[in-house]
Amino acid sequence: MKEFFRVNASKYDKNKNFTVTAPSSLDNPKSNTVMFVTEEHLQEWKALNKVKDCIVVWPKNRDIPEEIKDRHIFILHHEPRLGYAIFFRDNNITYNAKPQEYEVVNGAFIAKGAVIGCNTVIFPGAYIDSEVTIGENCYIASGVKLMGSVKVGNNCVIRENTVIGSDGLTTRRDGFGKVVTIPQFGGVTIEDNVQIGALTVIGKGAIDDTVIHSGCRVDNCCFISHNVQLGEDTLVVGETIMFGSSSTGEQAFISGNSTVRDGIHIGKNVMVGMGSVVVKPVPDGAVVKGNPAK
Repeated sequence: MKEFFRVNASKYDKNKNFTVTAPSSLDNPKSNTVMFVTEEHLQEWKALNKVKDCIVVWPKNRDIPEEIKDRHIFILHHEPRLGYAIFFRDNNITYNAKPQEYEVVNGAFIAKGAVIGCNTVIFPGAYIDSEVTIGENCYIASGVKLMGSVKVGNNCVIRENTVIGSDGLTTRRDGFGKVVTIPQFGGVTIEDNVQIGALTVIGKGAIDDTVIHSGCRVDNCCFISHNVQLGEDTLVVGETIMFGSSSTGEQAFISGNSTVRDGIHIGKNVMVGMGSVVVKPVPDGAVVKGNPAK
């Protein structure tokens, strides 16, 4: 597991002496990490039996099951997601990109460590970070920025001035109204035969990757936020916004200037009409339009 930071648990419990080095979640818990548990996911607490030596932000006034009490340190907070954000703030943890050593190849800036497949074309003015892997027969246009952990499959097209792997705006306000930022530690996975238009932004995942599955087409000027999952052969038309952890099934069609609320799933073979605002899950095969979409 990659080490992103080091915080000794004794800061929170003088009787404990372990170190946490990364974030994780109940969906995919790992030992020696920090995570939060919201009230709506309390029933999933048994996942914490699979790991040990974590710092867990837990809902205040909710009992901690006896069988996990001694495995971890628990920070009680009335809003666990905010408590999680405060953990990073109080420990001065960010995950901003750092300058990398690079080479200039045909006017493109390629950081040392990047892996570029055969017959891939990269135009002048592009920047490829050190953790980036690009497959074969890809087209990376001028001004494209691939930041952090980005994996691009074979036969992909990424057009001018698109940014992939940037941080999204994941924040909370503390009791004084001050904004507290939650750093994002994931990456972006783009599978084979994907095309992404110009001036589009695809945010990296909070912990796991944002994923654009094979055959997708994302138009110009779209925003695909952290943890989004686009199903195979999905079409996303220009100026659409998909907020964090939203997703589609296979062969969805999202028309231009649409907005999809965070956490909402759009089923396979769905058509979302132009300018729609999707605030509820959409079942497979449906056609929805309007604000709110229905």
